[in-house]
Amino acid sequence: MTDSYVALDVETTGLDFKRDKIIEIGMVKVRSGETIDRFESFVNPGRILEARISELTGIQDRQLEGAPDIGEILPDVMRFIGDDILIGHGILFDYAFVKRAAVNRRLTFEKEGIDTLRLAKAFLPDLKSRGLGFLCEYYGIEHNAHRAFSDAKAASDLYQKLAMLYYRGNEAAFEPVRLLYQAKRETPITIPQKEQLYKLLDRHKLKVDYQVEKLTRNEASRLIGRLLAEYGR
Repeated sequence: MTDSYVALDVETTGLDFKRDKIIEIGMVKVRSGETIDRFESFVNPGRILEARISELTGIQDRQLEGAPDIGEILPDVMRFIGDDILIGHGILFDYAFVKRAAVNRRLTFEKEGIDTLRLAKAFLPDLKSRGLGFLCEYYGIEHNAHRAFSDAKAASDLYQKLAMLYYRGNEAAFEPVRLLYQAKRETPITIPQKEQLYKLLDRHKLKVDYQVEKLTRNEASRLIGRLLAEYGR
């Protein structure tokens, strides 16, 4: 049984790995089954949050305005994780967002992990839900849903509960596996793109939900194309 690990959770602007951004990251470091450290931070995504995301998470734009962007905080995140195994509920989702951020900054981030969602599906097939909130209620685990640190801590507690109940005789199911997600580096917005975008916004007196300086080259291209199609040059 793995009793030393980092439980990880991220909150994001949406579910699309290529287009959405991290807005909060939370982690719990566990040694010999005991929590010894924690990490939590808001992350500025460079865009205004959709109402549905604020409603889901309770996170507001004003809380993100002065937060670091992912590039500033990523070295601390990777130091906190170190060589540890990752644990989370649907851990590949959280890993993929962090890995994409790492790849964009030419950093290597290859990890093994244990997915509490996969464990719940294997050992609790008759429950009406294997969502983290439902399972926390089922087992009496304290949980503030859709906030990164609380979700990470809840996943850690859930893992320990499932291990206590099902590890013996099912050891292979609790072995960490390599987390597989292929991410291609995204390049930042180019100077000509910035100039063209600022001119379009000024000419048509437009406001956008994105911070122009934080756009990627592909994001800028899509936005410029959409503005040209709608408003012309």
